[in-house]
Amino acid sequence: MDNIYLMMIIALGVLAIADLVVGVSNDAVNFLNSAIGSKAIPFKTILIIASIGIFIGASFSSGMMEVARKGIFVPGEFYFDEIMIIFMAVMITDILLLDFFNTLGLPTSTTVSIVFELLGAAVVMALIKVGYSDTENITNLAKYINTSKALEIVTGIVVSVVVAFTAGSIVQYISRLIFTFQAEPRMKYFGAIFGGIALTSISYFIFMKGLKGTPFYGSFEGIVDGNTWLTIGLSFIFWVVFSQLYMMIFKRNVLVIVIAVGTFGLALAFAGNDLVNFIGVPMAAYHSYEAWVNSGVAATDFEMTSLANAVPAEPILLFIAGGVMVLTLWFSKKAQTVSDTEIDLARQGEGHEKFNPNMLSRLLVKGGTQLAYFFEAIIPQSLQAKIDKRFEKPVVALPKHKTYELPAFDMIRASINLTVAGVLISTATSLKLPLSTTYVTFMVAMGTSLADRAWGRESAVYRVAGVLNVIGGWFFTAFVAFVAAGTLAYLIYIGRGAMIAVLLLLAILLLVRNYISHKNKVQLKLSKSKLKKTESKTVQGIIQESAENISNVVSRSNKIYTDMLRGLAKQDTKKLKKSKKGVKKLNDEVEELRDNIFYFIKNLDENSVRGSNFYIVVLGYLTDVVQSLEFISKASYKHVNNNHKALRFNQIKDLQEIDQHLEALFKEIEDIFEKKDFIRIEKVLQNQDKIFTSLTNKIEKQIARTRTEESSPKNTTLYFSLLLETKDLVTALMNLMGEYYGSYKKS
Repeated sequence: MDNIYLMMIIALGVLAIADLVVGVSNDAVNFLNSAIGSKAIPFKTILIIASIGIFIGASFSSGMMEVARKGIFVPGEFYFDEIMIIFMAVMITDILLLDFFNTLGLPTSTTVSIVFELLGAAVVMALIKVGYSDTENITNLAKYINTSKALEIVTGIVVSVVVAFTAGSIVQYISRLIFTFQAEPRMKYFGAIFGGIALTSISYFIFMKGLKGTPFYGSFEGIVDGNTWLTIGLSFIFWVVFSQLYMMIFKRNVLVIVIAVGTFGLALAFAGNDLVNFIGVPMAAYHSYEAWVNSGVAATDFEMTSLANAVPAEPILLFIAGGVMVLTLWFSKKAQTVSDTEIDLARQGEGHEKFNPNMLSRLLVKGGTQLAYFFEAIIPQSLQAKIDKRFEKPVVALPKHKTYELPAFDMIRASINLTVAGVLISTATSLKLPLSTTYVTFMVAMGTSLADRAWGRESAVYRVAGVLNVIGGWFFTAFVAFVAAGTLAYLIYIGRGAMIAVLLLLAILLLVRNYISHKNKVQLKLSKSKLKKTESKTVQGIIQESAENISNVVSRSNKIYTDMLRGLAKQDTKKLKKSKKGVKKLNDEVEELRDNIFYFIKNLDENSVRGSNFYIVVLGYLTDVVQSLEFISKASYKHVNNNHKALRFNQIKDLQEIDQHLEALFKEIEDIFEKKDFIRIEKVLQNQDKIFTSLTNKIEKQIARTRTEESSPKNTTLYFSLLLETKDLVTALMNLMGEYYGSYKKS
């Protein structure tokens, strides 16, 4: 029986490594986004800077493991076997929860997840103990749980979200008024002061949050303690002089240094202080196991009072953990997915929005717009004009195929993100207030985005919806972490070793499944089958490039239509649902092309404006094709899903004949556009009457059947809908072919 605890320690060690991987993937958003989004530093250089910060912070993070040991529950009230159950439940829950959020690309707090997992597992274990006790009842629960500390952590996190957003907004607004969007000329006069403030704040943050609790801090403790303002003042003078000399000697913007040092500082603090979230629990379990083995007492009788004592972390384990974190930072695709979410929400320019608007985001945007109108009404027009002038963005002329090279935001905003986040985190640390680095950095970035007018009328409703989704995910994290860890603790308690084996196997299967799912999504993004935005500036180029999209749409339409008819014939809801998803994906891609029309027209040569009319008409016909497919797929799925009568044999046979005609037509069109053999379009147009005649005959046959044989109104409605929408689909295709052939001949 004792071997089970050794196996649990080994399992917790393996889970710790896996948790480091998923944890770094999530928290990379904390320290990479400002540097990546501003493109102030090459990506590889960013990773090198962050890696150094992570490795130093991780290797010297002794003394930072107390939350897992005694911060949430009272260890002396639990026996060794109960503590091991709590720790095992927490680790399995943590790795699955963080991986789930990483797969979705949403940043969440590793601090919140670990706190609520410990709380949930400890509460359930305490309830089990109370339930088996003859002298205790539910009121004795407070004896087992450190309720004041848990409440302090939750309150601190909620307050930090509001403060971070507000502080980011105010500081960014003032900074933008000073520097505008053309900061280079003003950096000559204010750059040294700005660099001094930013670098002083960040360096103070590095000492207070990044190095406090490490062996390094002892060298500075005597200087910093009691001389805080003097230290800050001298640091400010040093950094102002450094900033001025850097700009004079190297002729470069000092904000590059601010972003580099800020990235290093956040990486250092993350690894040095948040490491508890990944390996604090396994290390606490290891110390518990050591104490129990040396005691010689039975696992069910050994009280865990030893966990109340501070125990330094083993350097070799921290060294290994730092190495794993650095490797994850370099090779994790999910880390990049999570970073993309914040960068997209903070992006200065327009583009494809990841999130769909919801009722709350619409209400908030409408309310914000009304508030803006109110302030515009009371602020004098002359002052308003001056303010608007400060927020005018320079026009950057770049070829369309190089627009991806533009930064998501400028170095001013990146510097503010890092500086404000650093100040808030270091201030909270000095006041011993708990907070989540993820929440603070994310909300500062969102606050600076709002103040920078990155959320315009075109994008605000989507960006606000994205922020609400992320914040909702945070609350969801807390709730799910509490419930899931508590549930697993109970299952392990009743199932012991067998249940642990089952849960570990399930965790492995889910992790593999999420990895494959995420990999497929990434590959789909890069897939050649996706519709491509047209980048040509001439009519001839547009015709050639659009041919690929038309071939793509026709090929996928052919498959969707055939699968839909097969699903309808076999009453197969799975196949019909898959067809619906295929149509939705196709519709989203066509819509993305429509969203790009503005930029497409702006990019055309003066003598090629006729190409814009052609492109718009082509997109219109592609939209008609997709809408017909969407109607057919929805009507078919609804009919089968509602368990209505299946179509009659004659109806299925007629539809299969139509499918054969359509398949031949689709394949010919696909071949024409794939080979760009546009002269063959004329032949297709000459034969279009055959398929229209076939569809008309089928409609007339159904009318006759309805008068004499048909007894199902639902079948009749569906069948007529399919025929009429198929006719509309063919009409849209033929109109597209006619437009294409006419433009081809003219060009």
